[in-house]
Amino acid sequence: MTRLLTLCLLVLPFLASGQQYEFTHDDTLRGTITPERAWWDLAFYHLKVRVGPKDSTLSGSTLIRYRVVKPGQTMQLDLQRPMRIIRVEQDGQPLTFRQDGNAYFVKLSKLQQPGQTESVTVQYAGKPRVAKRPPWDGGLVWSHDKDGNWFIATACQGLGASAWWPCKDHMYDEPDSMAISVTVPEDLTDVSNGRLRKVTTNPDHTRTFDWYVANPINNYGVNLNIARYEHWEEKYPGEKGSLALNYYVLPQNLDSARVQFKQVPQMLKVFEHWFGPYPFYEDGYKLVETPYLGMEHQSSVTYGNRYKNGYLGRDLSSTGWGLKWDFIIVHESGHEWFANNITYKDIADMWIHESFTNYSENLYTEYYWGKAAGAQYVIGCRALIRNDKPIIGVYNVNHAGSGDMYYKGGTMLHMIRQLVNNDEKWRQVLRGMNKTFYHQTVTTQQIEQYMIRETRLNLKPVFDQYLRDVRIPVLEYKLVSGGVQYRWANCVPGFDMPVKICFNETGPYQQIQPTAQWKTLSAKGVNTVTADPNYYVLSKGVSNM
Repeated sequence: MTRLLTLCLLVLPFLASGQQYEFTHDDTLRGTITPERAWWDLAFYHLKVRVGPKDSTLSGSTLIRYRVVKPGQTMQLDLQRPMRIIRVEQDGQPLTFRQDGNAYFVKLSKLQQPGQTESVTVQYAGKPRVAKRPPWDGGLVWSHDKDGNWFIATACQGLGASAWWPCKDHMYDEPDSMAISVTVPEDLTDVSNGRLRKVTTNPDHTRTFDWYVANPINNYGVNLNIARYEHWEEKYPGEKGSLALNYYVLPQNLDSARVQFKQVPQMLKVFEHWFGPYPFYEDGYKLVETPYLGMEHQSSVTYGNRYKNGYLGRDLSSTGWGLKWDFIIVHESGHEWFANNITYKDIADMWIHESFTNYSENLYTEYYWGKAAGAQYVIGCRALIRNDKPIIGVYNVNHAGSGDMYYKGGTMLHMIRQLVNNDEKWRQVLRGMNKTFYHQTVTTQQIEQYMIRETRLNLKPVFDQYLRDVRIPVLEYKLVSGGVQYRWANCVPGFDMPVKICFNETGPYQQIQPTAQWKTLSAKGVNTVTADPNYYVLSKGVSNM
């Protein structure tokens, strides 16, 4: 009853704004930090999985090591249908469990003592969901290269890691480290997260690839990439020393990849400048070719952009700047800082991943082609904003907000930079964020409070307007004797964001701070008032009547 009331209270604001959603029991089990999740804290996973391409099956086990933080005897684990858990054991003894949709509730026999570290082993098998439109509608991709060899990959953001392996499938909790052991036919190579520790040739004509992730990792960031890969490596002299870069591509694309992937060190130079050191030096950086567009798997970034600049050869900004660089290399690698280093606790706050990473495209463009080019890029992308629903979704039901978290979120951050009006200070805000929340899961409130504190600006109305509302603020103005009157309209209560304006569409720009009440500015010969295009607002002349 308490859960139902909480869900209703969370949904009501969205109903009031005209958005109606229907959520299921499965959504609540997936999206809520249930009592069966809250009493234990992840410490370590060892995922062992055997991949059967011929019949599209997976089988294996997950060892889950955890810390007991408060009393509890029932553990929620997650594995999505049609996959199934076969056995769960602790200290070698089998445990009973019941299935409720995609959740399994395991009854622990041993008394779970707060402060103790324990482990369970979960055996599982089945045919995982086949991806329909990866990475957006994800699962397993069973494909072939041009020579008919298997080309297999996982992509499961949103859908969840439990689509293909048993885990605690909620983003608030990450293991401190992870081992991944993948067994594949002997003619294939698996590339997963972290560093490769060893490859074992087995008597049954398979090979096992053992990877180790030394850092915390979010569930959907864990991946399999399986093919007859060609591989090369290099070193990048970064802020924390020598960073290992490894590349895995199909043989027919090796020459193209060696040229296109030269953008990786260029990308690292930009993002270390703006965001701070690459967050996973211990695990290295990999770029891995996949049969889908690509995704931000931690230390194992996946790539399918066909070795073209832009987004599959297209400039999303329609300015020309987006064709100067490879969208997937830049965007998906930007997620190493915003998604994999700083990770949302609840997918309703997915803007933390996508808005900052969208904005990283602007910063990349600026670094190599100048500040005006970066601004033109982000302003050009505004044509893709839909203003269909709030950027922040519904909490506790695994519900992401509007896709505007990309372009509208990025333009919001570009606007905040104008308000800060100090590029070095803004850079330190971004670097400080990655240091303050290093390897942590966070909420929107934490990010907002950090930015308000570090910029020393009242940004709350800005966040409320652009994250929680769908309206574009309108700067209304009236021409009066000896000057101009102005105010904000079409906005949330208390919206008082400063904005730069010019008269008669000519400079210079000057800053004003409108509120919902009319203010007057002395000026002569004014016909129109235009807002600086770096601000995502509209300006409109209104009658004096």
